[in-house]
Amino acid sequence: MASPCPCGRTLASATKAGKPQPLPFSNCCGRYLDDFAATPAPDAESLMRSRYSAFVLGRLDYLLATWHASTRPTDLTLDPAAKWLGLEVRSHRVLDADHAEVEFVARYREGGRAVRLHERSRFVREQGRWYYVDGDQF
Repeated sequence: MASPCPCGRTLASATKAGKPQPLPFSNCCGRYLDDFAATPAPDAESLMRSRYSAFVLGRLDYLLATWHASTRPTDLTLDPAAKWLGLEVRSHRVLDADHAEVEFVARYREGGRAVRLHERSRFVREQGRWYYVDGDQF
């Protein structure tokens, strides 16, 4: 069986013992991470999910490429000891054709300590491609 996507997206129509089954990485975020140039995420929620998967997989290249130039850091370092535990998308709000917000909670463990990252992220679409701009943490 193909490995499930780290973002946790499920296909409700595919169930096993009444529980929705996770989408395989290759059919979910993998297509955006592995073919960034030709396969942009179709909406802000998909971009946010693929960025979560990039954090899980340590894909700095994708994180920087999907960060809007106006707020993108010049360098990005990930803690290799962080263990990502799950993602919950709370809401996806389309503001207009080129702006959206996604509220989520990402859980991870760092140095034996459980951490919850609760954020409302802002995204912008330019030339048909979505970018992460910034977010407010709760």
